[in-house]
Amino acid sequence: MNTEERREKVLQRLVASSIPVTGTALSKEFNVSRQIIVGDIGIIRAMGTQVYATPRGYVIPDHSETQKLIAMIACQHDNDGLARELEIIIDNGGKVCDVCVEHPLYGEIRVDLLLSTRKDVANFLKKVKACTANLLLIITGGLHLHTIEVPNEETLQSIKQDLRVAGILVEETKD
Repeated sequence: MNTEERREKVLQRLVASSIPVTGTALSKEFNVSRQIIVGDIGIIRAMGTQVYATPRGYVIPDHSETQKLIAMIACQHDNDGLARELEIIIDNGGKVCDVCVEHPLYGEIRVDLLLSTRKDVANFLKKVKACTANLLLIITGGLHLHTIEVPNEETLQSIKQDLRVAGILVEETKD
């Protein structure tokens, strides 16, 4: 199979999958290196397809779902507050799309997370524990943003209230 055929098959594989697919799995499936798959994903993105690279693998969002509300929330906690924060969002019916921090030198750093179940959170926390790298929040003293997806305004308000009670939500200050 040539390069264009492989890229088309990689795209078809991602579109057909309801769960993230790792670069390693794709490289084995198509008998190429993981670096080739990374390049293929880059080309697929450049052609206009939205592909997220998450800690669990590559995923193409399903746009067939009913319209959801997207919101940005500001949070602050230390490493110990990570699990509680994610669980509050998930348990209230939200999906954690990404995390974003403002780096003093590089500007905005945003990473796709796409966590929507307790199992997703547990797997992410397992990777955090096994990894020697620091969380992005270390750059900003714990302050970070999350883009979250919720089914409605009531769910968003519920998430905010529980994060507020946990001392995690950063409220806007009115001067």
